[in-house]
Amino acid sequence: MPQISNYPGGFAAGLTIRGMPIAITHPGKMFWVSNSGVFSDRQIGSSDGNDGTFDRPFSTLTGALSKCTAHRGDIIMIKPGHAESVIAAAGIALSKAGVAIVGLGTGTKRPTFTFTTANTATITVTADNISVTNCVFVGNFLSVAVCFALTAAKNFSVTNCYFNDTSTILNFLAILSTAAGANACDGLIFSDNVVQNLGVTSNNTVLNLGGTMDGLVAERNLINWAVQNNKPILADVTTGILTRCFVSENRGYRPNTTTAGGSLIKVGGSTSTGWVVRNYVQTLTTGTDLLFTTTVGLGSFENRVSGVVGATGFVIPAVDS
Repeated sequence: MPQISNYPGGFAAGLTIRGMPIAITHPGKMFWVSNSGVFSDRQIGSSDGNDGTFDRPFSTLTGALSKCTAHRGDIIMIKPGHAESVIAAAGIALSKAGVAIVGLGTGTKRPTFTFTTANTATITVTADNISVTNCVFVGNFLSVAVCFALTAAKNFSVTNCYFNDTSTILNFLAILSTAAGANACDGLIFSDNVVQNLGVTSNNTVLNLGGTMDGLVAERNLINWAVQNNKPILADVTTGILTRCFVSENRGYRPNTTTAGGSLIKVGGSTSTGWVVRNYVQTLTTGTDLLFTTTVGLGSFENRVSGVVGATGFVIPAVDS
C-alpha cells in the first residue's frame, strides 16, 4: 500500500513540485490527535504512545501537548469526531507557550471536550501565546466553575468555538476566568464564539476577569444566558479596568430585570479606555437600560439595548448631540 512521503529534515534549498514552490507555513512541528472510530486509509489505532503523525495520532490532547516545545510554533490538529472528558482541576493543562490547537470538522463532528465528575474540572492556561479554535466544550456537571482558567497567560485566543450545557443544572458558571494579578493575562482574544448557557442558578458571565486587562478583543460572539441575575452578559472586571479594549458586534441575551452594573460589561474604576461598538443586547429590564456604566471611560458607538421583547433597542448610551 502506498505510503505518504515524509521528509522530517525538510529541504535546505526549498522545494518545487511541477513548477510550484512549496512554502513552509509554520516554523514548528505538527501533531495529530484523534480517538474517533473513523480511520483514514492508513491510520492505525490512536495512542499517546504513537508518534503523533496523521496516520499514527495521539489519543488525547495532553499526549500531543507533551511533545510540543514552547515558542517553537507547534500546531496540534484534532481530527473530526474526537471526544475527551475533563474530569478534574487542570484536567488538561495548556502550559507550552506558542502552541496552536486547531479542531477540524463541523457541527457535532468538531472535537468535543465534556466537563464531568467535578465542578472544579478545568482546562488551565499557564503560558503565553496559546490559541484554541473550532472546538466544542460541554458543561455536564453541577455548576462547573469555569471552562478555561488562566494564570499569567498573555495573548490567549479562543475563536470559532461552541460552548454548551447539558441541562439547567449541569452547566458552566463562566467560560473563562483569570486569577492572576493586574495585566497578567493581557491580549486576550475571544471572538466568533457561540455560548448557549442553560443553567438557571448561580451563573456568572462569559469572561470573569480578575483584574485590570490591556488589549481585550471580543468580537462577533453570540451569547445566550438562561439565568436571571444582575450579571453582565460578556465580561465582569469589577476589580480592575479595561485599557485599549475592542468589543464589537456581539449579540447577547439574558432575562435580567435589572442592569444596574451594566448588561454587557461590568468594570470598576473610571479610567478604562477602548471602543464598544455595534453590540446588541436584550434583557427584560423595564427600568434603566445600561450597556455599561457611563462613568467608566469606555467609548461607545451605535450599540443598542432593549428590555422589551419584540422591540427595537435604544441606542445606549445616549447619542451625542
